[in-house]
Amino acid sequence: MLRVLFSSRMLAFHALVVLIVPSFVWLGFWQLDRWEQRSAAVDLQQGNLSADPVPVSDLTEVGGTVDRDDRWRTVEVTGTWDTEHQLLLRNRDGSRGVGFHVLTPLVTDDGAAVLVNRGWIPPGETARDTPEVPPAPEGEIEVKGRLQFSETEENTGVHDRGGLPEGQIMIVDVDALAEELPYPVYGGYVELTSQDPVPDPAPERVATQELESGMSLSYAVQWWVFTLIAIGGWVFLVRREVRDAREARSAPGAADGGSDDDGGGAESDGARAAREEEAGDRAGRG
Repeated sequence: MLRVLFSSRMLAFHALVVLIVPSFVWLGFWQLDRWEQRSAAVDLQQGNLSADPVPVSDLTEVGGTVDRDDRWRTVEVTGTWDTEHQLLLRNRDGSRGVGFHVLTPLVTDDGAAVLVNRGWIPPGETARDTPEVPPAPEGEIEVKGRLQFSETEENTGVHDRGGLPEGQIMIVDVDALAEELPYPVYGGYVELTSQDPVPDPAPERVATQELESGMSLSYAVQWWVFTLIAIGGWVFLVRREVRDAREARSAPGAADGGSDDDGGGAESDGARAAREEEAGDRAGRG
């Protein structure tokens, strides 16, 4: 039977199983790890969104950064809008398609500013037009919003290209923007959810990008099911080859190389190996 199990075709099948089974198992654990990471991110977002508002200075500072565990927390800040240094973020989604987000500094009483995403506005007639922006209220404003960390090419996947129309940018790189402003700037930025007084008209509020754990858990299960199928197929083929070899050795005429009664049909590797082994034994006894 060893000749049956180590025929050329079976050796190729053994090698394939040895290759794919560990790969499928690894892919299953990889997807499981992705599901655990995404589930943790979903739990963090939901917990932070439901937390009570805190002053922005509790979670970030001038020239500082926003901890990833503090992302999505609702913060409060009071100040006045500086529309002279207002910027437009290109290629941002809204309820009516792709347009701009309005990024406006809010200067606090201590002289430092918080960058605030006031919301979405539709694009102009062409891609390089600067659309009309709803005016920001004058005087002291109380703002609440979701805290976000600074955007980079790495954490957004957006290429921060140059050559844009004046006053338009691709990402909220807070450190780079702070260098162009005449006052110190808090780390991170805020997505506005409410303000007092309420302007009319106003940019459309930025919708919460709710995170999802995705299909990673089901993908992990699928890879492990494929593993069982591969092992089951290997067991089935081995058993079939052994069975065919036994039947070939016990069939009338197997010793002298006879064929089936109908004279047709392809001979399996197992049956052929068994017939050759039997013929060799007979030759040796002769």
